[in-house]
Amino acid sequence: MPLIDCTLIKGYNAATRRLLSERLTDAACSAIGADPNLVTITIKEVAPDNYMRGRQQRTPASAPEQPEQIVHRYLKAMEARDLEAAAIFLSDMFEVICPGNKRFKTLAEFTKWAQPRYRSISKTFLATDVSFEGLDATVFCHGTLSGVWHDGTDFANIRFMDRFSLTAGLITSQQIWNDMPMAASGP
Repeated sequence: MPLIDCTLIKGYNAATRRLLSERLTDAACSAIGADPNLVTITIKEVAPDNYMRGRQQRTPASAPEQPEQIVHRYLKAMEARDLEAAAIFLSDMFEVICPGNKRFKTLAEFTKWAQPRYRSISKTFLATDVSFEGLDATVFCHGTLSGVWHDGTDFANIRFMDRFSLTAGLITSQQIWNDMPMAASGP
């Protein structure tokens, strides 16, 4: 039954402290096989004037935007076909890999390739999973696609899964898997 004590400079909001507690619990479960109900996390807060590092008093850093939030905001901008808004989430090393191993380095190339496939598309998320290695994150999201084919007919309930890699809060790659080719060819 692990007991994990964490000390923070006072100033982080409740949502950030809760997320930290959940992730520490998950770390204990994955590292030592502990049952989550037996993992105890305590957070103690230190007043900023009672904390010093490098002979300087410090204040808490801002908590970063979480990788799954970055991915969902990026996908929302892509759904709206706002490439400028979507591009702010991307690293200079960005690459998107589509079914058939089609690879694109820019959103303009990717959307040009996708344009003849459908008129519009949107995603309904069933789950989003995140894993970390230091500050790097991998985000998997899956669910269903719906939209309109070029002939004006609707489509829905087409399975998809996307895998995103993020470094320093920016998306470095997006890998896409879906059943659109089978749905487009009919039953």
